[in-house]
Amino acid sequence: MKYLFRKRKPLGDTTKDYPGAAAKASELYARGFNCAEAVLQATTGREDPELIALAKGFGDGIGGSGCLCGAISGGIMALGLEGRPECSQPLVEAFKEHFRTTCCRGLTKDYTRMSREHLEHCRGITAETAAIVERLLREK
Repeated sequence: MKYLFRKRKPLGDTTKDYPGAAAKASELYARGFNCAEAVLQATTGREDPELIALAKGFGDGIGGSGCLCGAISGGIMALGLEGRPECSQPLVEAFKEHFRTTCCRGLTKDYTRMSREHLEHCRGITAETAAIVERLLREK
């Protein structure tokens, strides 16, 4: 559960060179937003505190359960907000194709929880998911 409440940090040089929404999601994650919050903000451009509060509980595999990856949840929220809920299934399919599973626990099983490697791995997943959402919003 600590993962959901990491202290938010100012932006630094810790972000990878991602384009578009992926770069924004990577930056937000590096600042301490969870995966769902970062994808939602990065793909909609909305920084509404109520939306961020809504997404908070979806990080860390929905409430820390380790189930559905919060990046997917944030992406589905973004698709709905942008009037594109029909793109939810293609998001899940593209995510599975890229990462093989949608389960947070499965995605992070090879990492020590909250280690630098674990957080970097999740930041990459968050950025990639934001890129998929951005592409789906442009395509359809």
